[in-house]
Amino acid sequence: MIRLYDYHLDENGFRVRLLLSMLGLSFETVAVDKAPGREQEKPHMLALNPTGTLPILEDGNVRLFGTAAILAYLVRAQAPDSPWLPADPGDFGRVQQWLGFSGRELKPAVDAREAALFTSEGASEADLKAARKAFRIMEDHMTLRQIEGSDWFVGGTPTLADLALLPSFALSRDCGIDHDEYPALRRWLRRFRALPGFTTMPGVPDYH
Repeated sequence: MIRLYDYHLDENGFRVRLLLSMLGLSFETVAVDKAPGREQEKPHMLALNPTGTLPILEDGNVRLFGTAAILAYLVRAQAPDSPWLPADPGDFGRVQQWLGFSGRELKPAVDAREAALFTSEGASEADLKAARKAFRIMEDHMTLRQIEGSDWFVGGTPTLADLALLPSFALSRDCGIDHDEYPALRRWLRRFRALPGFTTMPGVPDYH
């Protein structure tokens, strides 16, 4: 049985839950409280992941932390012939680029949302500015892709690039970012929501 140590409002946890659902995999969740006291940094959790971050995945004798590593592992272990990680070397490399982008350029969006939800200070202007810059890069890329007749960030089908990028944009209204500024991303999110196995979480909009 796959076990996921997770907090239900955590964006990175949503990425993993989303892939598990879209792959049709059963799993059990171990709820971890991220409230003051930071349970994920207590000794019993640090024994599972010394970095003190969530989520953590256990699958038999495999234990992993780091969202991109977990996503790649699940595809290779559970759905090796699926298009989530393309076989074409060029597309595979482009998926890896966007996975890096999701963990690097989108980190300010993650930080802004968590600050808006869980602190009295709210999101910083620096994080909001960086998040909007990242979304503009995504918007420009998807606009060009749609002009070329493509619906997804890489290749002709949804990949881990789409799945990894989607939560930060989908949840960004939690920190006050207006989605009307990003029409191509709104259309992309609507397409992704229609895929089999899609699961949602509080804060993800349902566009009509």
